[in-house]
Amino acid sequence: MRLFYYRKFMRNVINPDQDGASCDKCGNVGIFHILTFPHSFLTFFHIHHTYHINQCLTFAAMVIRIVNHSTNPLPAYATSGSSGMDLRAALASPMEFEPLQRALVPTGISIELPEGYEAQVRPRSGLAIKQGFTCLNSPGTIDADYRGEVKVILINLSGEKQVIHHGDRIAQLVIQKVEKATWLPVEVLNETERNAGGFGHTGKH
Repeated sequence: MRLFYYRKFMRNVINPDQDGASCDKCGNVGIFHILTFPHSFLTFFHIHHTYHINQCLTFAAMVIRIVNHSTNPLPAYATSGSSGMDLRAALASPMEFEPLQRALVPTGISIELPEGYEAQVRPRSGLAIKQGFTCLNSPGTIDADYRGEVKVILINLSGEKQVIHHGDRIAQLVIQKVEKATWLPVEVLNETERNAGGFGHTGKH
């Protein structure tokens, strides 16, 4: 990881009209910035002249190439603390789901993930509790080398017919780092207190 102290450039980025840079987050003047470049990440640390990190600490997001063939906005985080970005249905007409019916719902987007990352398609809790929808094959995995359209397998687990409309938020997309593994064939495995215990071996209560 290389570290750069580049005050003049960041001053122009944050506030080009002022000689003394002011932070957009807190409005304080006299700050300098540390830029770090760990692989595909770009992180801005806003550090004040008093050399303490205050609440204006912000992180720039990872940049992912995306093609959007729909009229929907790009997937986005609903709040600053959200782990997943909302995926929206890209439909020419509403889709009806009878009880226990499943279908593939298009989103109209294709993404290009950096090598070493995956995107997980997960259900939305609001859709589950309000309409009984969940995602099958959950979490669904989008591999870094996949370039096709992102689609969501929805199933209606409620007791009545449900409808998905164009633009409805139907799932969430979580970006995760993936670790690659190799196998080491051995004759025996190290023993643990648990060993082969599984499928509720610890009991119900």
